[in-house]
Amino acid sequence: MVLDRTDASGLSSAVVGRADELMTLNAYAEAACDGRSGLVILSGPAGIGKTSLLRAFLDGGPGRSMTVLHGTCAETAAGAGYGGVRALFGPLGLCAEDAGDSPLLRGTARRALPALTAGPAAEPPPDAASVYAVLHGLYWLAANLMTDGPLALVLDDAHWCDERSLRWLDFLLRRADGLPLLVVLAHRAETRPVALAALEDITAQCRPALLHLTPLTPADVGQIVREVFPAPAHASFTARATAVTGGNPRLLTRLLHALRAEGVPPDERGAHRVADVGGQVIAGSLRGLLARQPGWVGDVAGAIAVLGETSPERIAALTAVPAQRVAEAVTVLRRADVVAPDRLDLAHDAVRAAVLGSLGDRAAADLRVRAALLLSDLGRPAEEVADQLLLVPDLGQPWMTAVLRDAAARAQARGAPDAAVRYLRRLLRSEPDSLPVRIQLARSLAETDPVETLALLRQALVPSAGLRTRAVVAVQYAMVCLTGPEAPSAVRILTAIVDELAAKEEPGTGDRELRTLVESALLIAGSARKETIAAARDRAAQLPVPPGDTPAQCQLLAMMTVLTAIEGHSVQRTVDLARRALRFPGVAPGGWSQLGSAFALNLADEPEEALAALDRLLRYGRENAADRTHVLALSHRALVLHGLGALPDALSAARSAVDAIDQGKWRGYQVVPQIALATVLTDRGEPERAERLLGDLEGRNLDGFAIDYPWYLMARARARRALGDSATALGLLRDCGRSLDDAGITNAAFVPWWAEAACLLAELNRHDEARECAAHGTALARRWGTPRALGLAAVARGVSTIGRAGLGPLTEAAETLADSPARGEQARAEYLLGRALLAAGEQLGARVRLRTAAGLAQRCGALPLGRAARRALLTAGGRMREITGSPVDLLTGRERKIAALAAAGVSNRTVAESLFITVRTVEMHLTGVYRKLGVSQRTDLAAILHAAGIRTEHPAEAAEPRVARATPGRTEQDGVHGERAR
Repeated sequence: MVLDRTDASGLSSAVVGRADELMTLNAYAEAACDGRSGLVILSGPAGIGKTSLLRAFLDGGPGRSMTVLHGTCAETAAGAGYGGVRALFGPLGLCAEDAGDSPLLRGTARRALPALTAGPAAEPPPDAASVYAVLHGLYWLAANLMTDGPLALVLDDAHWCDERSLRWLDFLLRRADGLPLLVVLAHRAETRPVALAALEDITAQCRPALLHLTPLTPADVGQIVREVFPAPAHASFTARATAVTGGNPRLLTRLLHALRAEGVPPDERGAHRVADVGGQVIAGSLRGLLARQPGWVGDVAGAIAVLGETSPERIAALTAVPAQRVAEAVTVLRRADVVAPDRLDLAHDAVRAAVLGSLGDRAAADLRVRAALLLSDLGRPAEEVADQLLLVPDLGQPWMTAVLRDAAARAQARGAPDAAVRYLRRLLRSEPDSLPVRIQLARSLAETDPVETLALLRQALVPSAGLRTRAVVAVQYAMVCLTGPEAPSAVRILTAIVDELAAKEEPGTGDRELRTLVESALLIAGSARKETIAAARDRAAQLPVPPGDTPAQCQLLAMMTVLTAIEGHSVQRTVDLARRALRFPGVAPGGWSQLGSAFALNLADEPEEALAALDRLLRYGRENAADRTHVLALSHRALVLHGLGALPDALSAARSAVDAIDQGKWRGYQVVPQIALATVLTDRGEPERAERLLGDLEGRNLDGFAIDYPWYLMARARARRALGDSATALGLLRDCGRSLDDAGITNAAFVPWWAEAACLLAELNRHDEARECAAHGTALARRWGTPRALGLAAVARGVSTIGRAGLGPLTEAAETLADSPARGEQARAEYLLGRALLAAGEQLGARVRLRTAAGLAQRCGALPLGRAARRALLTAGGRMREITGSPVDLLTGRERKIAALAAAGVSNRTVAESLFITVRTVEMHLTGVYRKLGVSQRTDLAAILHAAGIRTEHPAEAAEPRVARATPGRTEQDGVHGERAR
């Protein structure tokens, strides 16, 4: 521990009993100064010496050579959005009203302002709330600080830190490889953190050094005793002091202060007094101190306990104590170690609890109410006022609930829904019958907690609510429970509300838009399950096609598009409807216009437009903290990229989606992320992992879902086939066909189980059954008419035809798929054609096809197919380098070029200029390269590229001195589809 320099006790500043921990902190600081970022998490009970250790670390050693931002989280702001961030950056003046003028907030860092300045002037309007933008801005603020040297972010009392601040630290650390950064978090072990999940995520993901401070040993205690008492201490005195305080440095220090003040010597006689004095130290020292002081000293202590770190002016205003006496009281309290030595706040939360306890519950509550009024009169943000009211047991005055409503709205607008939820929960306890509060809380939870959201919405669906209110609630209910067992009930509720709206006489424009919204939600919910999809299809057929001038109309158009697409009759009508649905700018909550249109466009062989729609949805999800929407967009993006044969990018998107649901509460309500990841893993040669992932979905009752269940069956069948279990795979494929029939889905391009089954049956020499599958698929494909569908049908006919007669359909398949966007399917068609040519004795033709197949498969990242094609090529007398599965094989052409230049030492700006692209694009590609190659910095690139035979030389004039600059982390979108292998 660090002992205060020259105080009344005579304690020195030596570090006692913490040499190992201090050495670890110094080692991590030295590593950060060398460009190796790190995280240290310091924990221990109250009074164990965490803050003192941090002070010793920052006052000496390598900590002195770093820019240090040292903040302390306060209980009064526990859970408030970005409170921890403001504690860190406040000393730089970045939390003031004029913070926007700071040069540190230049460029992208300016996006951090909503987190730094909680005032109304800094808040964006609700439709511009951008959690991701704020996180990115804070990242660049830290990066700007690191351009001047190593940076240490030290956050004390992190158990009071809000979730958003911890999520930003996680965001920063995940992108900090190669940066001169050290993050130190200190938290009290016995206190449950406000944002436990976020703190656990950082601990699990960022591999920190975990330093748990243990009690001082008797030898350590003896050393401190010798510092306090000039006379030698008896062993019994030291032993008793150790036992009474449990080796807790703070208790020990206070005990020794008290003993010396009473004139107790450190001998055997004094040892008998240790227990008596020690029992009174914590409770009695404060009480005795205040009893010996004028009443206004206690008033000042109470004000500081309630306000947290504050100013003398606010203390004076709250207590009505003159400013001069406030200063005198602070001096008295600081000398008694009640007030911290370096800030106007109580020294520790244990002291705060003792002060508040001395007031009594009623007096403490009254003081918090007065503090809230004072902060409101001072024009402080509603969130700061509300933080006081959260700790008041009775919100009996109307202005209190109004403040909480305002704080919730502002928190939501600032991209801090967790803080909004905190205020709304308290408001709901005060107004349990308030439908608006219940609905607002459900809206704040909708993207993160489906179970509680549904419970709240069920309670809001009461007959006493007006029709418009019930309609809005029903739509929200349906959107949350789509993938849960409650979906059929949503259909019934929406149907009843549509009928009520239809019966309404002389509806206005708002009523018509609301009915359109409800109709679209009914189609979405009805399309989710087999038992309701037929009725949804019939309902859509009876509705007039809307022009697409409003968000509700676009959502209705998108669902009409989906239902049209899965029928598999008209590609042109599907594309026209989808494009009209995407015509309206912006994204409505839920993003179903983009999701539905992207789904249909992908089936229609228009993947570029599908990806563009999903990219819009990804941006919306990031900017509005819409976790569920973001996950759905990533999952569908992964499936589109898989269909294109862009397996590395598909893998990255799918992994990001699965990681996101693992961190939230949507895991039991999401299946598409796992299906997408399993699908990609199988083609990447990891069917065992795919099988395990899909196994986690068992017991979800998926067989009732119209679209998700066929996806699941197809993914599982392909994994089983890759594992050599042909019988199970065939059974799953037939189940897939039956499920599609039950749902009335007849689009050849959606889950073409028949093509997979025909190939499998042909391998088993069951050609008659294979031809039945081929005939079924060919009829569907000719009706739909896209190159992908027609090519797959030709594959099925080719493999099911024995002998040379199969060469014609397989040739047709290869040529047709070459005109489609499906590079992976083209590679498989070329492989099957090459094998058939080889079996027919045409070795030359076989070599051409097999070489094409191997090259396509390798560029797609489909390693098992590429290796199979190479083996067949060698059998045909050809030659080809071993397909090793090197991660370099996963790089696109542009990524290889950028990686080679970067490995040679060329700066990002020079790379951008030489390739005629932006620096941001270079940074994004490099982040993708690092992820695909499994490295953390460009210095690791050269060895991997050299091993793969890629040269890294460059013209000497291309090199320039490298500027120390932070590189932003890659977004969850992961990958640039424009660089797909073709």
